[in-house]
Amino acid sequence: MRKILAPFLSLTIVLGFSISSNEIVEAKAKVKTYKNCTELNKKYKGGVARSSSVKNKGGKTKYNPYVSKVLYDANKSKDRDKDLIACEK
Repeated sequence: MRKILAPFLSLTIVLGFSISSNEIVEAKAKVKTYKNCTELNKKYKGGVARSSSVKNKGGKTKYNPYVSKVLYDANKSKDRDKDLIACEK
């Protein structure tokens, strides 16, 4: 029984890692990079924050930012004040 179980578990682990890594690659491919803040703000009025714990350095904002690490990283160049919120209003 153990001789049969060991290869089966090994195969399951290998397949599990290969499937999950493919999903991560596909998720990164779907992230949109915007040309400028005007385009980004059409969909995300408050901009895009890297995490929910970041605070705006510039004072009051009109809208709350959308939180997404992957989307922020793709549009990091739009964060002029380097406060981890891209294109905040």
